[in-house]
Amino acid sequence: MGVTKPPARWAWALLWIVPALWSSNYLIARAAAGVLSPHGLALGRWALAFALMLPFVGATLWRRRDDVRNEWRQMLVLGALGMWICGAWVYLGGQGTTATNIALIYAATPVAIAVVSVKLLHEPMRGAQRAGVVLALAGVLFVIAKGDIDRLLAVRFSTGDLWIVGAAVSWTAYSVLLKRWPSALDPATRTAAVMAGGVLVLLPLTALEWALVPPPPLTGQGLFLVVLAAIVPGLLSYTAYTYLQRELGAARSALLLYLAPVYGAIGAWWVLGERPGWYHAVGAALILPSIWLATRGPRQANKPGARPGSSSSASSA
Repeated sequence: MGVTKPPARWAWALLWIVPALWSSNYLIARAAAGVLSPHGLALGRWALAFALMLPFVGATLWRRRDDVRNEWRQMLVLGALGMWICGAWVYLGGQGTTATNIALIYAATPVAIAVVSVKLLHEPMRGAQRAGVVLALAGVLFVIAKGDIDRLLAVRFSTGDLWIVGAAVSWTAYSVLLKRWPSALDPATRTAAVMAGGVLVLLPLTALEWALVPPPPLTGQGLFLVVLAAIVPGLLSYTAYTYLQRELGAARSALLLYLAPVYGAIGAWWVLGERPGWYHAVGAALILPSIWLATRGPRQANKPGARPGSSSSASSA
């Protein structure tokens, strides 16, 4: 099979960029309350994202239609996990819980992905990576607690949190299965196929939601939010995440979720005028170095003659 290639430089850059794209979804979810129905927003987001990708991957999807047919069950499962549950359920949960609870629940997701990846995918996790995971989790919890441990002890969970717990579990499954199921398709084409699977799952569920609870009328604000959700936390972030999975592995890629609270605070300051506190700076000081610590490869991984498997960047394609 030859020597495993070292991850591309783009992968390391995207590891820091993707969380900023993802964190925009928190702002969109807050702005969409009362403007769009949860399933309607999720369906519009992924249908538009798929439509925007078609000019670039449509010819490849048709040319590789036999591969798509072979993998259609996987695409449907990944679409349900990544686009339906991690989409509509987050919007549903956001209507009945706080941002603190959402961040607290999602803070455990990278740890879960790392553990499952080691056990199920046999991805190596060295001592430095384990230390980075712990340090990053400490930084996230410090931000959530705003520097006061009593805030964590005083957290109370509501029924809306169940939707977020389900979404967090679903994201763990999505991340691991994305790596566990090798694909004959390149990252962009595979992402488009998964989006199509998600749209197929969302169509009947959105129709059911609208039958039970009539949606608000579509406004210019609602249309803007759909377009924004489709492009930023949708098309760009998911395509980049699929690429990161291929280059860095599931465990390393999951660590980018730790940056979301930091970027979310910056976004809320910029967009909503919510000034970050001193605890954000302390949390960032813990999280940012931990990402480097947990994602740096073995010292000999890039040298000629390195043993296959010495890096966790085995391709899924």
